[in-house]
Amino acid sequence: MAKLPTISFSNLAMPAKGVAVIVMAEGSKIPAVASELDKSGQLSRAIKVAEFTGKHLSSVNVIAPDEKLDRMLFVGCGELDDKDEDGWLRVGGKIKALCPKASQISIIAESDSIKSFSAENLAFIAMGVKLRTYKFDEYKTVDEKTSKTTSISIASETAAAARKKWKELDGVSDGVIISRDLINQPANKLGAVEFARKAQKLSALGVKVEVLGEKEMKALKMDALLGVNQGSVRPPRLVIMKWDGGKAKDKPIAFVGKGVVFDTGGISIKPSGGMEDMKGDMGGAAAVTGLMHALASRKAKANVIGIIGLVENMPDGKAQRPGDIVKSMSGQTIEVINTDAEGRLVLADALWFCQKKYKPKFMVNLATLTGAVLVALGNHHAGLFSNNDELSDNITQAGLDTGERVWRLPLSSDYDKLIDSKNADVKNTGGRMAGSITAGQFLQRFVNNVPWAHLDVAGTAMGSPKNEFSQSWSSGFGVRLLDRLVANKYE
Repeated sequence: MAKLPTISFSNLAMPAKGVAVIVMAEGSKIPAVASELDKSGQLSRAIKVAEFTGKHLSSVNVIAPDEKLDRMLFVGCGELDDKDEDGWLRVGGKIKALCPKASQISIIAESDSIKSFSAENLAFIAMGVKLRTYKFDEYKTVDEKTSKTTSISIASETAAAARKKWKELDGVSDGVIISRDLINQPANKLGAVEFARKAQKLSALGVKVEVLGEKEMKALKMDALLGVNQGSVRPPRLVIMKWDGGKAKDKPIAFVGKGVVFDTGGISIKPSGGMEDMKGDMGGAAAVTGLMHALASRKAKANVIGIIGLVENMPDGKAQRPGDIVKSMSGQTIEVINTDAEGRLVLADALWFCQKKYKPKFMVNLATLTGAVLVALGNHHAGLFSNNDELSDNITQAGLDTGERVWRLPLSSDYDKLIDSKNADVKNTGGRMAGSITAGQFLQRFVNNVPWAHLDVAGTAMGSPKNEFSQSWSSGFGVRLLDRLVANKYE
């Protein structure tokens, strides 16, 4: 990926070189720190001619009056309030987009009678710049000479406080980038074993990481998870990540991720068109890994368990067949109607293992689980299913806070008849009708009444719409959402 620039915060002053970016609220005037360069009125005239008012994400590019500067850029933040995290991230992303090849960018955010730039505002601008800088170019052999920014400085009266806030958000942004990078990796480079090794690197931050192989999972009777992988020549893994940041007596909270490193659909093979995107079917596991990095980086005061089930779904002669019946770790038997409904089999054992061993306060699982959620919600909301109203409300609020939005869909015993099996306790698909709901209904059978939420991120983790701070095929969705959930309610 593209090298990320260093980000620093300083007291108000105009830079001596590079690009100077002036962030202005709607209706505000050129800040005092920049007015020294406007003695000839050149800047004021340029702004007036361009009809720049400071509207959110509007901009004016001006040749700098000072020959030491390359140019000056005015960017509007509109009437954003301090709680609009997504809006501030977009301001930062817009700044980076307008300066793709600038080696040094200096951002000036001087408060005036209209807008006061808080430390949090500035830190979110910094995060937006950093996230926009991310580019998956690891396998490019030709230098495209795009982003060459090496340093970004943000000048404001609240620089010291912003610097402190950035220490927290820097790790969160790294978590998002880790998630993006995992999802973007091609499956021939990132199998279950390689993914597990990357998760083990979290031990450098104080995360306790344990990796279970096929032998250990067989001993635990995880036949639902193992059945998905039996057509692959590459071995499966279950990774447990523990962050002990809370009081020893506190129950942990738990996050579980589906990690299908590549999904052909198995014997129920997918159409070839677009199958390359199934390298991203481990988006839930990537988000959990990025989240654990974020929490450990900012020393979250909570006890957190992250569990990811890593498998590959391939149509080998040893692969499971439609009609096979497997016994899950819970003891419940599952009739495999469609081998392409595999993620729920992985999560069935991972969720049961999590609640049985760790007795968590609650569990949240993330999975690129169904195409049906795309039909229902498109790419702008993740599907939320839960057996607990309080947990659901807390996740929804975290989504509103961060802009990683969710929409709750129903769970009801009325849907159980769609997945009842005449040959086993349950079947792994209920057909086309209510496809996302029946998937959630299936998972609910393996949580053993623990407060639980399921996030179907098939439309938001990969192939999601590009915006000012994300130009990547993978968005890293879920890291900021769940980090905020923990920060809001569980620290």
